[in-house]
Amino acid sequence: MNKTLLALAIAALLSAGAQAAAVSEASGDGGERNSPEEAHKLDQVEVTALPIKQSADEVIAPISVLAGAALDDAKAGTLGETVAKQPGVQTTYFGPGVGRPVIRGLDGARVGVLSNGASSGDVSTVSQDHAVSIEPFLADQIEVLKGPATLLYGSGAIGGVVNVVDGRIPEKLPERTLSGRAELRGNDAADERTGMARIDLGAGNFVLHADGTYRDTGDYDGPDGKIANSFLTTKSGAVGGSWIGDAGFVGMAVSRFLDHYGNPAEPGDPAEGEAGVTLKLAQTRYDLKSGINLDAGALEAARLSFSHTDYSHTEFEGDEIGTVFLSQANEGRLELVQGEIGGWRGAFGLQFLRRDFRTIGEEAFVPQTLTRSYGLFAMEQREWQRFKLDLGARVDRHSSDPEDGPKRDFSPTSFSAGLAFKLAEGWHLNLNLDRAQRAPAEEELFANGPHVATESFEIGLPGARKETSNQVELGLHYHSDFVDAKVSGYSNRFTDYIYLADTGEIEDDLPVRQWSQADTRFHGFEGEALFKLSEGASGHYDLRLWGDTVRAKLDAGGNLPRIAPGRAGVDLKWSADAWRASLGAVRYFEQDRTAAFETPTDGFTLVNAHLSYTLDSGTATSWEFFADGTNLTNQTARLATSYIKDKAPLPGRAIAFGVRAFF
Repeated sequence: MNKTLLALAIAALLSAGAQAAAVSEASGDGGERNSPEEAHKLDQVEVTALPIKQSADEVIAPISVLAGAALDDAKAGTLGETVAKQPGVQTTYFGPGVGRPVIRGLDGARVGVLSNGASSGDVSTVSQDHAVSIEPFLADQIEVLKGPATLLYGSGAIGGVVNVVDGRIPEKLPERTLSGRAELRGNDAADERTGMARIDLGAGNFVLHADGTYRDTGDYDGPDGKIANSFLTTKSGAVGGSWIGDAGFVGMAVSRFLDHYGNPAEPGDPAEGEAGVTLKLAQTRYDLKSGINLDAGALEAARLSFSHTDYSHTEFEGDEIGTVFLSQANEGRLELVQGEIGGWRGAFGLQFLRRDFRTIGEEAFVPQTLTRSYGLFAMEQREWQRFKLDLGARVDRHSSDPEDGPKRDFSPTSFSAGLAFKLAEGWHLNLNLDRAQRAPAEEELFANGPHVATESFEIGLPGARKETSNQVELGLHYHSDFVDAKVSGYSNRFTDYIYLADTGEIEDDLPVRQWSQADTRFHGFEGEALFKLSEGASGHYDLRLWGDTVRAKLDAGGNLPRIAPGRAGVDLKWSADAWRASLGAVRYFEQDRTAAFETPTDGFTLVNAHLSYTLDSGTATSWEFFADGTNLTNQTARLATSYIKDKAPLPGRAIAFGVRAFF
């Protein structure tokens, strides 16, 4: 069946699904996931990334959470693509296996990517062709903290945080002795074969966890044909366990992540005997986590976590090893949660990171560097009848010690204040003020050499200063039985903003890009509204409207490179007992406010559709059969955030089919 017929089949299924007769409600996880109310409960999900546990709706700072069926519908091959339909969040793109979140125009070292509250431990910030070592298909919940999150997670989170919660270290006793889920899916545009499984087993006070994922794709179809050297193979898995009692829990997990993918910007030339560039990633991770319920005077609880990661990333030119990136990192965190004192609740703690980063090979453009970071943080919160106030502060000590070079020391400090005011029933006004600082990353300081993956000769800025962000944000929320709406505007002024500028010069046949510093300003708007159109015998209908825009420019004049364009989206969703369907479109506007020597991107519209049916087996197991259509109009789409946008557009029309089991 060709792609046009498949697209028509999806549309027919959506139409048929909307008229389907009601069936008996699925039991277990499947029933909860497909209930009409499920889509409206994401604001009530507890945010694990915050020391003071709150639901997403209670957090003053801008945040969004993906969980349940909404997360399953959003899951993609990369973390960036998975969260890219959240207002204010887009993704980089270096092929179907490489995409890192971009939050309000900020990416790379400014966006923290966390696994259960700890750094991912990879080197995806060093270069856009480096994949994130987190498998989104295994996530239970993904939390996006938009705006400076340096208060909680250090200077690497000056732009925001994406935290993936996967339950590899269980923190609560399961409701059933044995539970889990599994999924199989295929995709016609890249011959994708993906399978994942997860099991949680409870025995008394002990809970064991195991999971695994396998994904294999060939070169994907672009709108005008195959994109050479865009294959992807991913394998990941973990085992973990916890002892859980009335006093708290203690647990550990061991995980492994393997990735092998092609660089579509360097496909080689088989006719000339020139092989393409491929990359292999391998990471082993060890995690220890504990939580203790203290109930000891002023202290309510204590949480301790520690992680060790051993990471390697190898770039091959044909069968020959080009460059090897190695990283070993240890990270620890202690949080003490304060009970209510004089109406104030709070948390304080400390965090440390030690990372030994090395590159080996002819294109080792960053020297071996030992990074150490120590941080102390505190936050307090108080509520009055119509007001809620959050205050926080953090101080870090950060050092970067390169081989054969002078050591650099930095002392970033961060302060934040958030105020929520209840204007009237259903109306809430939020004001956030943040002053955050970031220490320069290794590549920004010490890069010096050819970086073929991004087709550049990078030159660092050894004398770089701390980067300082001063942001103000005003948000308005409205909730009623008919609509849930949020809109916010922000202005972020940076002092000594660090960016990679194209100089126009050529070195070793590569364009020279220089890490530079200048004062800049980011400002933007984002919002979404969910209209609950109707609920009756024919099902539950929702209409979601959303959009975002960000403008980034140098105070001295000119634009910053690779800034995401504005977007506007619409999604129509329907659910009725076991059925769920959606049809949506998002318009990416042209990006012609480009930096020197940067090419603009045209606007494009992506149309997507989803259909699923949950089958109750009559036991504790339920089955969900689904079909997803992406880029159904086969648009040529190039992301302004991508280094390789001119060589590798996004995939063309694609249809995916699959089945999920919940037990």
